[in-house]
Amino acid sequence: MSRSYIWKFCAILLIIGLFCYLALAGLSALGIKGVNEMRTGIDIRGGISTTLYPDTDDLNSITTQQLESAVTIIENRLNGKGVYDMNIAPDSENKRIVVEIPYTAGQDTNPQKVIDELGKTAYLTFQEVDEELFEGYMDATNTRKKYLPTGKIVVQGTEIADAQIGAVEGRPVVTLDMTSEGAQKFAEATARMRQQKIAIFLDDVLITAPEVNDTITDGQAYITGSFDAKGAADLAATIRSGALPFKLIPKEINSITPTLGESALKISIQAGIIAFILIFLFMTIYYRLPGLMAAIALLFLVTSLLVVMATAGITLTLPGIAGIILTMGMGVDANVIINERIKEELTAGKTLKASIEGGFKRAFTSILDGNVTTLITAVVLYVMGTGVIKGFAVTLTYGIVLSFISSVVMSKALIVNVSKMKFSKDRRLYGAAKEVLE
Repeated sequence: MSRSYIWKFCAILLIIGLFCYLALAGLSALGIKGVNEMRTGIDIRGGISTTLYPDTDDLNSITTQQLESAVTIIENRLNGKGVYDMNIAPDSENKRIVVEIPYTAGQDTNPQKVIDELGKTAYLTFQEVDEELFEGYMDATNTRKKYLPTGKIVVQGTEIADAQIGAVEGRPVVTLDMTSEGAQKFAEATARMRQQKIAIFLDDVLITAPEVNDTITDGQAYITGSFDAKGAADLAATIRSGALPFKLIPKEINSITPTLGESALKISIQAGIIAFILIFLFMTIYYRLPGLMAAIALLFLVTSLLVVMATAGITLTLPGIAGIILTMGMGVDANVIINERIKEELTAGKTLKASIEGGFKRAFTSILDGNVTTLITAVVLYVMGTGVIKGFAVTLTYGIVLSFISSVVMSKALIVNVSKMKFSKDRRLYGAAKEVLE
């Protein structure tokens, strides 16, 4: 008789153990971060505040609508960098914008650097090149000229529908999808300028100047440069958010002390650990073997959620911790439904195998409905909310997806394989009357 179910069961436990390790230590070689590298919000670690002033001599020309538009663009840029715990407020009377950003670990996410980048107008243009109009070179071999803007614009930022990070020949790039109007202009230009160069500028700063080899009619292009994956992602987010109506200069930069502090973080983490232990004990005592498997699957849910949040750079706030604890409750709720269904099937006289299959099948619709309705709530919170609320919605969304995988896939795999072992044939292990099940 094949004992592959033992190897499958052990493999699942190894996967869960791997996620536990990744959550604690990360794996820098693959870009996976652990909890120690997770971003924390202003309420936990504090942050930095600054006042952004329009770079213009005529402040009276700045309208309230322009300030509100700038606030929206700044918020989108920060969201694109994974920063949700921020405070942004326009000051229409003094023509300025006040921004507060949490401290983050790592030089690439330093709040000072983020603030310096916020004020850029991010006006993207594809321009025709004048081979005689350049200043210096972009490399040490003096082969790549540092072209200057000619003003002969082929396509501009308003004609870019979307920008995402991609890869070409193993190098990170920023892929661009143009609007129908932009695609038409780009097709005309590339047909006319074969074997010539088109320079790509961001705020009149040259990024790259590729040579046109063929006509591009599908409105898709990509930007290469000396940036890494993080730089490409930031550039894509900046382009997606659009151009500011004016350049902003940061002034009056100050440090913010945490409103609640790391002691509140420790208390919240302790509460989460206690909640997990109590859930583990309850599921194991009340539902026995299926409850123990559900509790092990719950460990996968929590650790995988922490790995995803840390690696994706999602800011952890106290409401975010509440979202993680809420996710634990959602995950165990699904397993309660499943285990009750399995018990009902056994009571009806079905075999163990049929009871497990029937239990998961009967519970699937209820679990799916519950997850979908909660997901709708999370989406509404993300769309309508700002700052901390949006961060909570992101955490909840990841939790819903991983909770569904944990309860429907992971716990089922554990129960199915353990039920094939000799010791697990006793009905009492499933909360039913004593009887050996074949």
